[in-house]
Amino acid sequence: MNDTNKSVGNYRWTIVGLLFFATTINYMDRQVIGYLKPLFSKPLAEGGLNWSNTDFALVTSLFTGFYALMTFFAGFVIDKIGTKLGLAYSLIIWSLFGVLNAFAGSMAMVHAAIRSLFGIGEAGNFPASNKTIAEWFPKKERALAIGIFNSGSNVGAMIASLAVPAIAYTVWFDGAIKGWQMAFIITGAVGLIWLFFWFWLYETPAKQKRLSKAEYDYIHSDDVVILESDENEIATESPWYRLFAYKQTWAFIFGKFMTDGVWWFLLFWLPDFMKQQFNMEGHDIMLPLFAVYGVAIVGSVSGGGFPMFFMNRGMEAYKARMTAMLLIAVLPLLLVLTPYLGNVKHFGGNAYIYALIVICIGAAAHQAWSANLFTTVSDMFPKKTVGSITGIGGLAGGIGGVLVQQFAGRLTDHYKGIGEAAAAAQNLVGDAAEAIVQNHVQTAYAIMFALCASAYLFAWIVMKMLVPKHSPITDL
Repeated sequence: MNDTNKSVGNYRWTIVGLLFFATTINYMDRQVIGYLKPLFSKPLAEGGLNWSNTDFALVTSLFTGFYALMTFFAGFVIDKIGTKLGLAYSLIIWSLFGVLNAFAGSMAMVHAAIRSLFGIGEAGNFPASNKTIAEWFPKKERALAIGIFNSGSNVGAMIASLAVPAIAYTVWFDGAIKGWQMAFIITGAVGLIWLFFWFWLYETPAKQKRLSKAEYDYIHSDDVVILESDENEIATESPWYRLFAYKQTWAFIFGKFMTDGVWWFLLFWLPDFMKQQFNMEGHDIMLPLFAVYGVAIVGSVSGGGFPMFFMNRGMEAYKARMTAMLLIAVLPLLLVLTPYLGNVKHFGGNAYIYALIVICIGAAAHQAWSANLFTTVSDMFPKKTVGSITGIGGLAGGIGGVLVQQFAGRLTDHYKGIGEAAAAAQNLVGDAAEAIVQNHVQTAYAIMFALCASAYLFAWIVMKMLVPKHSPITDL
């Protein structure tokens, strides 16, 4: 990484690697349902499940809701039992229920129930990972470390963009198992391999025999006071309700509530947007969506390191973080241009490229924002509460995600109904009728992108009002 690593060691980056792969698996499994959406929307006679947009929104929003609720509790559990067991248990649960989704049949409610249980497992990933970073890194490196492991969310989505359509549109065992079932089975089973490496390579810094004393001292070099070992930090408890008495908690809550929904929208609804806007689905969307999440990796890693540019010039950590986040929050405003740039009438066959460029910028900006937002927790709160605060923020972000997805489902179905009525009034059928419907659904997506565009800047303003300067919590 740099000269510091040569002098003190770099085992902490091995830990980041483990978290990166866990997050990659997490998002690969999560993203499966999004790439199956166009297939599930087809009639039963065509091999689909005959789902409406509202049905799809029910499945994804219930998953998001359970994910968010359990993130709240997972943070407290992980603070109590530690990161090693907490992340392992989480992965086992989400992998098993991911596989079980293959046997849910065609009813949306059954998928929603299983996907909700799947969300319970996935909820532990970020509280455990964020707490691990707080335990293993000094403050100046935390945003970069979070950016690296958080980039796994994009790698997971990239892998899903290539693997899921390829699996789902393939005939398996002479049709005995449907392609969408195999997509759930294969992606769900992959995570169990990771457990071997996690138990082999991970321990807390105080227990890790592979960690040199020099690196251990470096990890704790900017701690205000070191009074407790890692084990004692885990065991020390503060009443959870006390966390809500701090403006710092509410700043993180609001930041997550306003912006997490944008990422949920891109994860679950981008394949349908490509279908409605450009008639692209299945194998056609593999490379475009691969590009979106690939560029988002750049945002995650570079955004995580962005505050270091200001810190190296003497700026205090929190001020550097908020300055970087302000600059990042401006970039998603470009999402307003997505419907215009994606208009085939204006830009012909290249329209999807122009639209994807803007979406890539928005996705990269989100990941850069997210890496820094997570790090504000360890900037202001004791390590022993990082999991709990992350869980509280995850709940808020999940609620925002549920609202965004429910709104997206109802809005697209509303405009779809208007389009169908317009086509019927003109006695249009076939491709002509479908073109009218798609044109109206595109209006719904224009509204959605406009809402997503403004979320980050609004979130930053409120966060800055709540915590105008660095105010670390010392009485927990």
